[in-house]
Amino acid sequence: MEKILERTLLYDFYGELLTERQRQVYEEVVLEDLSLSEVAADLEISRQGVHDMIRRCDKALEEYEAKLHLVHRFLTIRGQVQKIQNLSEKIGAGEIKELSRQILEEL
Repeated sequence: MEKILERTLLYDFYGELLTERQRQVYEEVVLEDLSLSEVAADLEISRQGVHDMIRRCDKALEEYEAKLHLVHRFLTIRGQVQKIQNLSEKIGAGEIKELSRQILEEL
């Protein structure tokens, strides 16, 4: 999985488990793509402090996933529903196709 996509998914699922300060820094660096220097200047901390916090957040998010597997389950279910949608197109089952489209939108 592409690293930025992986980080985004992990944050979507487990971001609320981080502290408010961790979320703020992580969002600015990872999601808003600000440089470490920009975030450090904005928050009046060192660039190294921002870097260390991002590393700790990445580690914490990966540990949550290792224990809970929510991202893995989500990706598996999404893949299965997409497979159902593809199969329903082949056999012309419009209702199944529509239902699988709705499920994919919800995910």
